[in-house]
Amino acid sequence: MVLITLLFDVRIVFAAIASVIAAYASWLVVQDVRVKKKYRLPPQVPGPPLIGNIFQMPKTDHGPYLQKLGRQYGEMFTLKFGSTYWVVLNSRRVAHELLEKRAAIYSSRQNLPMAHRIVSGEKRILLMPYGDAWRRQRKMMHKVLNSSQQGIYKPFQDLESKALMYQLLVQPETWYLWLGRFSNSVIMSVIFGRRTHPGDVNLSAVYSAQEEFVPYMMPGASIIDAFPILEKASFLKSFQPWRRKGDDLYRRTKKAFLKLIEELESRINAGTQRPCFMTELIASNDEEKFTREEIAFIAGTLIEAGTDTTRTSMLSLIAGTAMYPEWVERARKELDAVCGPNAERLPTFEDMNKLPMIKAAVKESVRWRPTNAQTGIPHALTEDDEFEGYRFPAGTVVTWNNWGISLDSNEYDEAERFSPDRFLDEDLDKVAKGHLGFGAGRRLCVGYNVAASNLLIVIARLVYCFDIEQDPSEPVKVDKPLPFSAEVEPYKVFIKPRSDAHRRLIMEECQTAAKIDEQ
Repeated sequence: MVLITLLFDVRIVFAAIASVIAAYASWLVVQDVRVKKKYRLPPQVPGPPLIGNIFQMPKTDHGPYLQKLGRQYGEMFTLKFGSTYWVVLNSRRVAHELLEKRAAIYSSRQNLPMAHRIVSGEKRILLMPYGDAWRRQRKMMHKVLNSSQQGIYKPFQDLESKALMYQLLVQPETWYLWLGRFSNSVIMSVIFGRRTHPGDVNLSAVYSAQEEFVPYMMPGASIIDAFPILEKASFLKSFQPWRRKGDDLYRRTKKAFLKLIEELESRINAGTQRPCFMTELIASNDEEKFTREEIAFIAGTLIEAGTDTTRTSMLSLIAGTAMYPEWVERARKELDAVCGPNAERLPTFEDMNKLPMIKAAVKESVRWRPTNAQTGIPHALTEDDEFEGYRFPAGTVVTWNNWGISLDSNEYDEAERFSPDRFLDEDLDKVAKGHLGFGAGRRLCVGYNVAASNLLIVIARLVYCFDIEQDPSEPVKVDKPLPFSAEVEPYKVFIKPRSDAHRRLIMEECQTAAKIDEQ
């Protein structure tokens, strides 16, 4: 009797599930008919009914895939994931027209249930729609990342870039780890008042969580994004392994971010904490009234934003220099004229107005092989709009094909080559102009000036002091995005001092900076 009752209950559950699925499928059909009748979208990539293109997207290397589609479908095309339409922009022209000129209605964030609500607990500003929560966090981040704060960063950038030069000299085989330590240590010094140690276990946990998070922002990354009803259907949770994975990632991310706060509080209690952004935030929180978890995510998001762009752009710079070294000679003529041909001194920030090739190399390193934003950062349209014969419904997701645009010969001469000369123009000092590496419109990366100055000082000192060469037995390959992991060697290169004089200069001026204290 018990068995019969149990079987009956199971049948009721499955009947209920089938009814929900049928009702949702019917709703999707009605929505599709409504959209096709009322709106006109760019050419749509064919896909199965209802589900659209979700199972056609690759697990990795989304940028090259969208590049291929762009070549087939033109300046704009449409992807469909369940009930959501994505319009992909394949030129800087249309990106400028929509995301810049019409930023007022193209600047909200897409509803990404997996990345925003499940994996981030609605606390990462990167994914927040416009609203009070977004404005409160943006206000705090603007205090530490806007261009007027450059003076705060420069002493740390000077110190950490010297440490990087020394580490590259004495242990060049792990060059990629030193790049990660440099970029992280600058932002950690400002946010938490402490430097980053090689092999820091707690920061490895932050890196790991971030590496798992980034793919969830790619088109079609999660079935929950295509079918948001799955997020609400808690009784189906046991049948959703992707949901359990997302919940686990949120728990690990929160634990890693909170651990940084706990360490900060321990230093405050011990009287050893230096003044920093987080001490100010905690002291002023009676006015702001952020929760402890919100504070942890503000800090963690700043660490993520302050680390990623610098590190991945430096990976592009080193790969590009190894493959296309012609620009280095021209850059060194400028450097030698300023700092001396015999390694008299290191370049400084005060020299940069005399180093246009270095400024151009900063922009080229952001353009050339985008890794962490290879498909752009999705924007959401807040109201219906018309553009060049197309009509988009409110809620349409609009992103730019960053990888494809960056490597499009219609956008850049010899786009495949690493060639800083392309940016030697009247916009040289506008670091976000001429490419889409820092974003577009009102969602432009709030910390792009910090990333640009990080790159400026490192590239100047790296090119002045070191030669970068490919390993002939393992040539550098850049036909797809470089590995995002901070702890994996992305390719083989040899980094060696330019001369004995440059080696001595590094030993004399940089060795002390590499002695990271216990603070």
